[in-house]
Amino acid sequence: MGAFYYITFVPMKHVDYIIVGCGLAGIAFCEQLIQNQKSFVVFDNQSQLSSIVAAGLYNPVTLKRFTEVWRAKEQLALALPYYKHLEQKLQVKLDYKLPIYRRFASIEEQNNWFTASDKPALEKYLSVELIKNNNPFITAQFGFGKVNHTGRIDTATLIRHYKQFLIAQNSYKSETFDCNNLKLKQASIGYNDLIAKHIVFAEGFGMMTNPFFNELPLNVAKGEVITIKAPELKIDFMLKSSVFVVPEGNDLYSVGATYNWKDKTHQITTEARSELVSNLKELITCDFEVVDQRAGIRPTVKDRRPLVGRHPLHKQMAILNGLGTRGVMIAPDVAKALYDHLENRIPLEKEININRFI
Repeated sequence: MGAFYYITFVPMKHVDYIIVGCGLAGIAFCEQLIQNQKSFVVFDNQSQLSSIVAAGLYNPVTLKRFTEVWRAKEQLALALPYYKHLEQKLQVKLDYKLPIYRRFASIEEQNNWFTASDKPALEKYLSVELIKNNNPFITAQFGFGKVNHTGRIDTATLIRHYKQFLIAQNSYKSETFDCNNLKLKQASIGYNDLIAKHIVFAEGFGMMTNPFFNELPLNVAKGEVITIKAPELKIDFMLKSSVFVVPEGNDLYSVGATYNWKDKTHQITTEARSELVSNLKELITCDFEVVDQRAGIRPTVKDRRPLVGRHPLHKQMAILNGLGTRGVMIAPDVAKALYDHLENRIPLEKEININRFI
């Protein structure tokens, strides 16, 4: 009698989307899918830390030149209700509404501020009142300009709790996504035991090793942030000079951030710490203790616009990346744009479409 062979068949799971990455971009796209009752699975290996180490500021004004941030009004109109919804969904506090006080370095900067505050696009955000410095531990002889409608999103809390939500929904896989295991079909994607209609890569710096999108011009800037304890400082606003000082509660403040265009590691450095401490000492005079330091790689693009769109050959593949330093503002906006493009064939704006580089 011949030998018997037993073949084990692995049942395939069908989903609408595979998402690679669970930072700000990936979460925002998940929310679009949930809103539209689409099924999905998220792959995340926790290697991309830019969303976790980000200060999470939303600010509609470029504080170096006093100009409006690209699409700030439209982005905030989506982002603020979006984070409020996530607070209710996850039962956590995420949005801390705090004004920004921009320290003036000269009379000329004061004049430039008040000139900018007359512009229709900025008058809602730039206060026309010159804020005098009453804090004995801040060096600011020319006072401050106040930016309204700003705040901080606690990105670390958001990502941590959102992952737990996905795990509870059986929609999260804590593993590295291997593009070598992809099976491309005419109208679908196969990956291990999954079949999906679309795959969206929202992997930040991980795009550099993605064989389908790694030719796109993603610049990476390492950023480092320190946390200080300064019991005497006592500020209830975000302070901007050569560094940002952001209240975190319990006399703790985040201070950042550095830019390093050469170092591609997530390791903290003594050089970045020294730079931040030195700049901080020019701004505040009270004693402080550095209690934490963290680093991440920002995915930025040379034209300062996100990377959004379909792969030119494999239309079931898409990318959502390059959010840069303003990810909390940009993510909900571009996630909606990509979803509408994939599902409703609404054209992407040329400014964000990856076709500009192809």
